[in-house]
Amino acid sequence: MARRIGIKDVATAAGVSATTVSHILNEVEGKRINAETRQRVLEMAEHLGYAPNGLARGLRLRRSNTVGFVSDQIATTPHAGRIILGAQEEAAKHGLVLLMLNTGGDPELERKEIDLLLQRQVDGVLYASMYHRVVELPERLRSVPTVLLDARSDDPAVPSVVPDEAQGGMTAVRELLRHGHRRIGFINNIDDIPATHGRLEGYRRALTEAGIAYDPGLVVAETADAAGGHRAALELLRARARPTALFCFADRMAMGAYHAAAGLGLSIPADLSVIGFDNQELICDGMFPGLTTVALPHYEMGARAVAQLLALTGASDRATGPATQEMLPCPLTARASVASPPRL
Repeated sequence: MARRIGIKDVATAAGVSATTVSHILNEVEGKRINAETRQRVLEMAEHLGYAPNGLARGLRLRRSNTVGFVSDQIATTPHAGRIILGAQEEAAKHGLVLLMLNTGGDPELERKEIDLLLQRQVDGVLYASMYHRVVELPERLRSVPTVLLDARSDDPAVPSVVPDEAQGGMTAVRELLRHGHRRIGFINNIDDIPATHGRLEGYRRALTEAGIAYDPGLVVAETADAAGGHRAALELLRARARPTALFCFADRMAMGAYHAAAGLGLSIPADLSVIGFDNQELICDGMFPGLTTVALPHYEMGARAVAQLLALTGASDRATGPATQEMLPCPLTARASVASPPRL
């Protein structure tokens, strides 16, 4: 078995002391080391394949350089994988390793996994939810820096990163207004979650902004799936004064709206414009025409949660602002399902 290359090996090969090598490789400030020596040490370390002992360095700095990622089901949902990617890549930029644990929504398993992370002395924890909701921070996590991810707490002292649902709703409706629509239906979700209320708020704000009175008859709440979207769309589109555009709470509901429109002989977007929410690419790109939608900022949320955690752990040189309850904008992803309204 090959022997691990250490600082003394680099020092011998470079013809300098081990202390000098340590100062160079650990970027110790205030040490007068000429550029030639510094370059020779770095080149020799790379040539020999030297890798720093992260465990020893962590003990000196009282850091484990690991972050726990505890989720209910997010690790098993393909459309939210970018949350994990965002967190991983941001953590890697700062030399941190993500330890991922999935509870499956089991409280007992969650307790055991949190205890495991605390035993490993992680620097902090990301507590993630499969969808934006209000959660209660587990008491055990109050002993370690923790940021809620795609979830928030009623306690304003608990930092979190969530999508700005109201802004996303406004973005969707503004896009329809920009194309000339004035009678816009909203197919909402029936569940009592932040997205349900936030997206409705955004819908109403955008209408008010455009000088259009809110009409509750243009809002139908259903289950957030294709079947629910189909039922709600039929109800709206069979009305005497049907809407010329539909804003759907989720892409899956928009899928149902597409089928409802086809069943009524309506063409998208010539007869009816449709816009969704979530940007689930398998759905949006797989529909014809492609579905214009508002994207949930999964990647950005994961990255910002790590940045918030760095602020909490006191790594101010690596942080990008204080930890807080933060909402990230939901951008529009335009495809081909929105056009000017037909002349009815």
